Amino acid sequence: MIFDAPPAVIGHRGLGAGTLPDAAGGGAPVAENTLDSLLAAARAGASWVEIDVTRTADDALVLRHDPTTPDGAFIIGQTAEATGLPRLEEIFDALPPEIAVDVDVKTILEDAVDAPSRRTGALLAPVLRREARRRPLLVTSFDPSLLTFLKDELPDVPLGLLTWLRFPLWHGVPAAAGLGLQAVAAHTASCGFEHPDTRLRPLDQVVDAAHKAGLAFMAWCPTAEAAPSYAAAGVDAMVVNDIPGVLAAVR
Repeated sequence: MIFDAPPAVIGHRGLGAGTLPDAAGGGAPVAENTLDSLLAAARAGASWVEIDVTRTADDALVLRHDPTTPDGAFIIGQTAEATGLPRLEEIFDALPPEIAVDVDVKTILEDAVDAPSRRTGALLAPVLRREARRRPLLVTSFDPSLLTFLKDELPDVPLGLLTWLRFPLWHGVPAAAGLGLQAVAAHTASCGFEHPDTRLRPLDQVVDAAHKAGLAFMAWCPTAEAAPSYAAAGVDAMVVNDIPGVLAAVR
C-alpha cells in the first residue's frame, strides 16, 4: 500500500495555490516547487508533497513544471546554476524525512536523441535509489517509457501513470495495470464530477476496477468543493492546490 489512511492529501508542487502568512495576518503567494512551498504544505497538513523534476544542460536535476524558465529560456539549454532553480538533491537533503514525496518526472524532447546515460530517467535513478532509503517515494510521469525504465532500476519504489486532461479512464486504468505499475493518476477532467461526460463509468466503479488490478487511484487537482465526492468514490490520494480546504472538506 502506497498511502496510509486514504485519501492522502498531496500538496501540488508544494503548497499549490496557497499563501504563506505574513506578519500583518495576511498572506503572500509562495513560489511553487521550492523548499518554502514544500515545507509550508507539510505544515498545512499534507501527508505528501508533489514536485516536478526536469534536467539541465549539465545533467543536473532541478524542480520546475514547465520546460522553460520564467523568462522563456529552455532549461535543457542552460546549466543548473544559470536557471537558478532548486536542485532535486538539495531539496531532498533539506526536507525532513517524514515528508513523503511524489516525484513527477518531466521528460523532454532531447530524451529521444541524447545518449541513454544522459536521459532524464538514467540521471534520476541513482538519486531516487538513495532517497528511497530515507523517505517514502512515489514516481509519476506522463511518459510510460520512463516508468518502464525505472521499474527495472527501482524495483522497490512505486510508480504511477499520469493521464492527461480528459484522458479516458477506460484507457488509463488498463494501461497502468498492463505496464505493471502501482498507481494511476487522473486529472479531474477525466473523472466526471467537475466535467460530466456520459461516456464515463461512475468513478467509484473505475476506482474499484483499479483496486482490483492492484493500483492505487489518484486524482489531480480536485477543488475543496469536489473533494468529498472523490473521497466517497474511494480514491487513494488527491493532489491539490488548496490543502486546508480539501482537508476540511474530507475530514
